[in-house]
Amino acid sequence: MLDDVSLPEADKAPATERPLAPGLRRETVLSITHYTDKLFSFQTTRAPSVRFQSGQFVMIGLENEARPLLRAYSITSAVYDDHLEFFSIKVPNGPLTSRLQHIKVGDSIVVNGKPTGTLLMSNLKPGRRLWLLATGTGFAPFASILRDPETYDAFETVIAVEGCRDVAELQFATNVVSEVRQHEYLGEAAAGKLLYYATVTREPFHHQGRIPDLIASNKMTADLGIAPFGSEDERVMMCGNPQMLADLKTLLASRGLVEGSSGEPGEFVIEKAFVEK
Repeated sequence: MLDDVSLPEADKAPATERPLAPGLRRETVLSITHYTDKLFSFQTTRAPSVRFQSGQFVMIGLENEARPLLRAYSITSAVYDDHLEFFSIKVPNGPLTSRLQHIKVGDSIVVNGKPTGTLLMSNLKPGRRLWLLATGTGFAPFASILRDPETYDAFETVIAVEGCRDVAELQFATNVVSEVRQHEYLGEAAAGKLLYYATVTREPFHHQGRIPDLIASNKMTADLGIAPFGSEDERVMMCGNPQMLADLKTLLASRGLVEGSSGEPGEFVIEKAFVEK
């Protein structure tokens, strides 16, 4: 081991006092909510320089003795909020989440101030019904989209769908939808437009089954009391389990829907960046 006197001053300083690489900044944890032994969300301060579009993700992480360990996390807060919010899984042996799940109010996290992602309204052609299809923490980007008044200006109907293994895992998504519906300003914009469908696969619940199966069989639309899926005005965003994404992509392609991108908008978009499994 090197003797302390041989280390540069910056390397001897505590991690939170060391200079960060360009584009990175520290934000302070403001609050934390644990939903299950596998899921939690947290809010941090937000520097004015951190700007994003609804649906985007950033690299966030924690400092260690070497360089910060960063992973992609969707921003769940609204573009107009003065804080940042993230929704995370807990992985016992995960390089990042094994530590991140133990953060406390007042701790610092590292945020890369360059958001990116494919779940953007600009990547979709104009349509009438917007489907936000998610499993687990894949609901995170949709929290920001649901909190954006422009979402309700752009579509006649917005259907937020969350699929989980257990009922308790639905809590974050359910809270977001409830918050939007009761919001002083968003509530009016979302009234009559925002629908929510929660489904589980491993325990009794009033809606059960996998999202692709529920759409293909028209059970989901029947439960919601709306026209079957398949109109040329359908627009879809999806994020979550890789198998769900693959199955949905096949289903949508069979219905004639084309994947969109920043270069050429289409009928559906997929987020392919994931927090560590």
